[in-house]
Amino acid sequence: MERRLAAVLAADVVGYSRLMGDDEAGTLERLKSLREELVQPRITERGGRIVKLMGDGLLAEFPSVVEAVKCAVRVQKGLLEREPDISVDRRIRLRIGVNLGDLIKEGGDIYGDGVNVAARLQEIAAPGGIALSGSAYEHASANIDASFEDDGEHNLKNISRPVRVYHWSDAAAGRPADTTKTRVGLPLPDKPSIAVLPFDNLSGDQGQQYFSDGVTSDIITGLGKFRDLFVITDTSSFAYRDKDIAVQQVGQDLGVHYILKGKIRTAGDKIRVSVQLINAATCQNVWAESYDHVLDDVFALQDEIAQTIVGTMVGRIEDADYIRTKKTSTTTPSAYEYILRGKQCLGSYSEDEILQAREMFEKALELDPNYARTYIELAEAYYVELLSPWCKAPDIATECLIEYAQKAVALDDLDSRAHLGLARAYRVKAKHELAEAQFETAIALNPNDVWNYCGKGFFMTCLGRLDEGISCDTYALRLNPLLPDTCLYSIGIAHYLGRRYEEAISTFGKMSYLPAETLGCLAASYAQLGRDDEARATAKECRDRIVAEFAFRLDDDVERWRAYWLRFIPLKEASDRDHLFDGLRKAGLPA
Repeated sequence: MERRLAAVLAADVVGYSRLMGDDEAGTLERLKSLREELVQPRITERGGRIVKLMGDGLLAEFPSVVEAVKCAVRVQKGLLEREPDISVDRRIRLRIGVNLGDLIKEGGDIYGDGVNVAARLQEIAAPGGIALSGSAYEHASANIDASFEDDGEHNLKNISRPVRVYHWSDAAAGRPADTTKTRVGLPLPDKPSIAVLPFDNLSGDQGQQYFSDGVTSDIITGLGKFRDLFVITDTSSFAYRDKDIAVQQVGQDLGVHYILKGKIRTAGDKIRVSVQLINAATCQNVWAESYDHVLDDVFALQDEIAQTIVGTMVGRIEDADYIRTKKTSTTTPSAYEYILRGKQCLGSYSEDEILQAREMFEKALELDPNYARTYIELAEAYYVELLSPWCKAPDIATECLIEYAQKAVALDDLDSRAHLGLARAYRVKAKHELAEAQFETAIALNPNDVWNYCGKGFFMTCLGRLDEGISCDTYALRLNPLLPDTCLYSIGIAHYLGRRYEEAISTFGKMSYLPAETLGCLAASYAQLGRDDEARATAKECRDRIVAEFAFRLDDDVERWRAYWLRFIPLKEASDRDHLFDGLRKAGLPA
């Protein structure tokens, strides 16, 4: 086995199966010519060599990152001048990724960090563009005559750490402007807007196009259920099938902030779906991900892929929109911009930030007193306050939660998040039948919103319907694996109540942060298993945290401690409450 540090360039052809069309032999000949007349010479003259050829791409290694990047830029510029007689939608365009990292050769296999990261970067590069890893950029930026834009950190598939990415696009290469006509873009909506372009079918089988189209349509339908998104219909989106049009132009044509693009590859019974969420104005990638599945029940898989993409993407759009409006907003923000600013404060349970969030929402309310979203966020702010250790007036917070949630539903009865807020309010008031009805309504209105399932999962667990609770939370985790703690918290409690203490400990161990009451449940789980040393140590940590976080002392007043536990874990059944208190007492905590 040979192992060394090397610069690795990975490239693939955009829309490979589309380019092939009915002339597979002709397209393959064009690809062969491309490599022999443009790519191979550029690599060789820079001291590099191709180490792996694929049907629609290649991997090459170089003695230095500078030479790899110079090669990539020259290849992309060369492609702009190539095939002038070929129609734009049939021209070969490459995505290129470059990374500096370990390259491992063992027999005929080539792998390692350098190869893996370069391949993932290639997947998120724009057509005709180049994506550099942070390490590659640091080594090359001072010695290349090309401009790269910092696109922040990206979580790349199967790469354990986030990778900082720098982008170069063919727009920077001096592509001649189209002066034959002038297009006037549509005005952009105040709220985030998105167009989902038809996913590329890279299976090589045009008979599989229905699957790619089905996934695209399902994503459009799923996004349309989020009332705060402006989503272009599939009729308009599908008009761009097989057209090689710049993302900026699509954004102008359709009047949207974001474009979602994707490609689907199949090999035997395996399928891979890769997606990119792109800022249409800047061409920068906002988010990219790949999903691997086994191709069995086609229609069930189509639904699963679409729901997973939608469930994960909506949060990315909201985060990106906050950054976008922060860069472009004037001194007089709109109601929507105030809401985005307030939302950024809700991630913390600190008193200052929650109060600041409420201030932002109230400013939004002054600008538009009939905007349902504002009432939804105000209800959320009071719900977060109820769950915070600094909450001094839970009764007042509860009444505000109910008031704003009811107002939101009255203004927009079709918004699932309005019903979710009302469900939480009824749960806090122990109006269980009303709460369950509102959770069901929220899910029926938007089965793609993970928070509907997280909320219902915890509610079911507190009712003692443990299997239903675990089922809801598990489904939420499948929709969006990036937001696990809320669901894991609920699943862990359900396992404890179900006497599955080992599973409870394992579940709590997967959480990135354990709130004080979760530490109590963990201590109780250890105690029920007779693991007394671990139970006592965890109980001490729990008690120290509670004393530090709360503005008042609980001392050893059992009734006040029980009120504390049930405030955060409001169990309906007396048997469940007794079981929780039993474990806490065994661990050495008052209950």
